[in-house]
Amino acid sequence: MPVEPARSARPLSAPAPRSAAESAAQAEPAASATPVSPAAPVPAPAPPGGRAAWLAWSIGVSVYILAVIHRTSLGVAGLDAADRFGIGASALSTFSILQVLVYAAMQIPVGLLVDRFGPRRVLLLGVLLLSTGQLAFAFSSSFAPALASRAVLGCGDAMTFISVLRIAARWFPAAKNPFVAQLTGLAGMGGNLVTTVVLAQALHSEGWTPTFASIALLGVAVFALVALFLKDSPAAAHPVVQPVVQPVDHRPGPRPRIGRQVRACWREPGTRLGLWVHFTTQFPGNAFGLLWGLPYLVEAQGMTRAEAGGLLTLLVLSNMSFGFLFGRVLSVSARARMPIVLTVIAATGLGWALVLAWPGGHPPFWLLAGIILVMGSNGPASLVGLDYARARNPVERLGTASGIVNMGGFIGTMITLFGIGVLLDALSPAGAGSYSATAFRWAFCWQYVPLAVGTAMILRLRRKVAA
Repeated sequence: MPVEPARSARPLSAPAPRSAAESAAQAEPAASATPVSPAAPVPAPAPPGGRAAWLAWSIGVSVYILAVIHRTSLGVAGLDAADRFGIGASALSTFSILQVLVYAAMQIPVGLLVDRFGPRRVLLLGVLLLSTGQLAFAFSSSFAPALASRAVLGCGDAMTFISVLRIAARWFPAAKNPFVAQLTGLAGMGGNLVTTVVLAQALHSEGWTPTFASIALLGVAVFALVALFLKDSPAAAHPVVQPVVQPVDHRPGPRPRIGRQVRACWREPGTRLGLWVHFTTQFPGNAFGLLWGLPYLVEAQGMTRAEAGGLLTLLVLSNMSFGFLFGRVLSVSARARMPIVLTVIAATGLGWALVLAWPGGHPPFWLLAGIILVMGSNGPASLVGLDYARARNPVERLGTASGIVNMGGFIGTMITLFGIGVLLDALSPAGAGSYSATAFRWAFCWQYVPLAVGTAMILRLRRKVAA
């Protein structure tokens, strides 16, 4: 029999020896199959929405409601302020113009603060400034301290709306943000109703100092609510522990400089389009409701203060209704943004043309009610500008972009308030105690200057943005 050659005894489990090159070649694909990037940030989870989101928004919006109550408190106390401080109509209007000026000037700084420190801290600072300013106003007995206190109040007011929008962006899915923004504006109008109904009555029954001091003390409860229960984002409310793979250097890179942050926002056409949308749509209703509406209805149209107050309440109710309607439409389709904006601009311009062209300068009641209903759409339409900025900027600079956009309407309001006031003085006889219907008629034509400029800029920038 032939004998087989002897086989080397080798354990069955031992692999055959390989060269170092073969081992490296085989190990390389395994290493590259699961690349590890220690410096790569963990992607943030999508905003959850739901009850937790609505709770966070409700806490944030309570600060905005408080801010609107503070902001509009002087609107029902104008005559009382004139008597208390011994001032005339021109000095009285300085309160409103200064407050709007401070609000507009603070928008970009507030946006940067929100991006840097988060909305919760900014809201807490806003409540402190609101309460401090209103408390000082309650005890002021002369014009200069009262004016300074309204400036402090304007700083606190400026910190609320942008912060609430940033909370909504972190807690709600992107498709829901337009609707939540409109609800925020609607809630603010609820604060306006509190001022016109509750505060006006309290002022006449309780007096100046107790009424304004009580409003200031409301800030204590709101401050505690925000400090104890509000979280900047779902991640802050429910932190997720990430597994540690290996020790790496987690030191953050340098934060973008303020100027670079602002320039990056401004270079984005969506931010500029949003600013001009806010500018053009907000100022007619804002200027009318903030200062010139009551004098126009009483002095030019011969209404009683009660009748004029009823029409101004109609402005608030119309604003709330349009806010809910636009929010529902925009949550369904973002393509409705520009049609809404252009329709509101056209309706406002046409409505005022009919009112101002009416023979004798005394349009009928139904036409006055109609233009006030139309101006109720101005505020909700201006929020579309914030939608453009939110859709075109990354989340880390949303606060800055929102601040730039939110300046627009208040700059337009200042231009309109000042222009109408100058024309009323120029068109009225020296020493006249009131303004005629003719003077109001020509002075209100000034509105078409910012309306035309803003519309031209919207149409120009619309071509650069897929609107």
